[in-house]
Amino acid sequence: MDTSVQGSAEHFASHDLNPTGVCPEMLEVAEEACRAGDYELAVEIYSSQLAELNQPDRGLCLRKADALIRADRIAEALDSYCVAANLHRLRPDELKLLVESIAHTVRVKVLNTETRPGGSGAGAAGATGSDLDEPDGDRVLDMFSCRVCSCLLSDPTTLECGHTFCKRCLEDVAECKSCRANINKSWRTTGLRANVILTGLLDKWFEAESKARRCWLEGESLWKKQELQNALEKYNQAVDLVPFISRLIAQRAELLMDMKDFNQAIQDGDRLCRLLTSSPKAHYIKAKALSSAGRREEALQEYFHCLALKPDWIAIKTEAQKILSEMFSSIFENDGLVTRLHPLQATGSTPRIKPSSLLSSIHPPTNRDGTRAGCSKDLAPNGDRAGSSNSVSLHNPGSSVSGSKSLAAVLSSLPGVPGGKRKCVGDANTFEPPSKLFKAEQCGSSQTPPGMRTVACSLLDSADMECSLCMRLFYEPVATPCGHTFCLKCLERCLDHNPNCPLCKENLSEYLATRAYKKTFLMEEVLQRYLHEELEERRKVHEEEMKELSNLNQEVPIFVCTMAFPTIPCPLHVFEPRYRLMIRRAMETGTKQFGMCISDEVKGFADYGCMLEVRDVKFFPDGRSVVDTIGMSRFKVLSHGQRDGYNTAKIEYLLDKKVEGEELTELLKMHDSVYDQASAWFSSLKDSMKSQILSHFGHLPAKDPNPQGNPSGPAWCWWLLAVLPLENKAQLTILAMTSLKDRLAAIRRVLVFVTRKRPR
Repeated sequence: MDTSVQGSAEHFASHDLNPTGVCPEMLEVAEEACRAGDYELAVEIYSSQLAELNQPDRGLCLRKADALIRADRIAEALDSYCVAANLHRLRPDELKLLVESIAHTVRVKVLNTETRPGGSGAGAAGATGSDLDEPDGDRVLDMFSCRVCSCLLSDPTTLECGHTFCKRCLEDVAECKSCRANINKSWRTTGLRANVILTGLLDKWFEAESKARRCWLEGESLWKKQELQNALEKYNQAVDLVPFISRLIAQRAELLMDMKDFNQAIQDGDRLCRLLTSSPKAHYIKAKALSSAGRREEALQEYFHCLALKPDWIAIKTEAQKILSEMFSSIFENDGLVTRLHPLQATGSTPRIKPSSLLSSIHPPTNRDGTRAGCSKDLAPNGDRAGSSNSVSLHNPGSSVSGSKSLAAVLSSLPGVPGGKRKCVGDANTFEPPSKLFKAEQCGSSQTPPGMRTVACSLLDSADMECSLCMRLFYEPVATPCGHTFCLKCLERCLDHNPNCPLCKENLSEYLATRAYKKTFLMEEVLQRYLHEELEERRKVHEEEMKELSNLNQEVPIFVCTMAFPTIPCPLHVFEPRYRLMIRRAMETGTKQFGMCISDEVKGFADYGCMLEVRDVKFFPDGRSVVDTIGMSRFKVLSHGQRDGYNTAKIEYLLDKKVEGEELTELLKMHDSVYDQASAWFSSLKDSMKSQILSHFGHLPAKDPNPQGNPSGPAWCWWLLAVLPLENKAQLTILAMTSLKDRLAAIRRVLVFVTRKRPR
């Protein structure tokens, strides 16, 4: 017997015991024997003390019963409980050991059945066998199940974070259950919309279950409104469509009990037990229905099943104890039962009850030969054929059988216990589902294994998962607040031109403002699992496009706007759709670079420019952005081109020619002289002018000790060229120079000109 049954020896001290004529020293010895685990000795002592009394003592009988249970002599313990019950009604808490002992015996039987060679292995003790018994966080869900209700997604709604739930499940939820991200308030304001693509796919792939789920949800709503009959009709429709979903059947059973239709609820409970033989919750639902219908003996059997599968279910222990208490009392309150008992006198007028008589009162009716009603003789308890030497009759008041055989016979015939005898067709509480149900269950078991739905190959069509903008398989699918799905890049390009959904024209300004483009995880997983090869081909095409865009030697995107210089910051306000796309691609490819040229009336843009590198991008709700860039290398345009609306060019980078010897000495002198001249000019400016230059371009860079160290020359030259009041064409001429000496000479001429021109 396990520790849950053994417990502590203090339990024996719970029964008040002060009878006259009982030896206190012997009782102390009995209690010590119980504490030491010698229950047989305790039984002998309690029996001898009872035999010396003129009238039986109730407390001593209970102590003896408890000791008998500890000694695995349950049938004799029943006898002692009966004597105590005859003296005064048994309290439910006084039957705790009896309930635990019977449940333990059932549990051991289950374990033995599973581990027996050749056994089916079904229903190990403690196994739940269904999501009826598992907490939400412990359930194994497939990709098509909602993480809130654990059922097939109904009106699947994709949140801003990319996770998908039933629309109804999101009504009272403040955050995503998968990633804990807060649900955008603006999405709630406009009303959550079901994902159109996913809704269509689920309706196609799981047609029956999808329809059933809608009926199920409608039934729940009607139930809350107390429209019970209408709710039942919806539940019936759902069960007809999918008769193998245990949670659906369980809810209908609860609804039937709410409607006081206990017989139908019992049938649903029986169906649950047949679907989930090792589910404590299934047996509990059936027990609850039986108990509500007043069939307490059958309810007690189901409660024992629950405890065998889930020993720590305290509420069920309490229910079983209550029923046993009532049954013990009814033996003496019901005249019909009293006549069946054998009042063998232990002492005086105290009746002694055959354990088999009590067991017969909690056991379903039997035939005269001892078999269950409706069962053939060869299905006798314990698997023995009727008439064999091991077969015993539990319900013949005159039979004298051992307590262990009596209990084993009862337990072996408890319905629904794995390894025990199955219910027979003739049993009054057996529900026989129609043949349609069996077919549905077989189909469901093969096509939808526990915890995992699969899509039939015949229902898969890549055309169902194509972007309506590019007409290709979804790549990085994202869902809009209005429920439509597009490739991420396709949606962004559309929003560059118009902040409305390309399909329904709903305004997406808030969605555009947050730039929270998260891939729809469910769609991504579906593509990965069922269209893996097609998705790989789509990925290769995308990667080739990105590779082409990132090759700045072959084709450089050109922003036609203003003059830009190496090392000098160049903030840009981007609002044209073509440049939004260009900047985004620069970021996506990882280059973060593009060329800047001034416009040209003939060619479109100048033949010389400067590469810019993006340092930061800030987006506005209307799609505009401010891009912080800095100048890098100069280039010469070799050919002009276009891509998706913006200009491109093939280029070659410009490098300053280096000099040596006397030319280098002369260059260094000139470098120092022009720098001093530039510094003096800047110092002579008004404070207001200085502040404007400093706020936009910063301080004049320090003089470079090695003017030829940078391929584009000293940084201060470009700073000065950017702040000097020159026209773009003049600046472009200096930018194109590859001789530092010529560039210094040109800057000197400009400085002389602006110094002379300044008003005194």
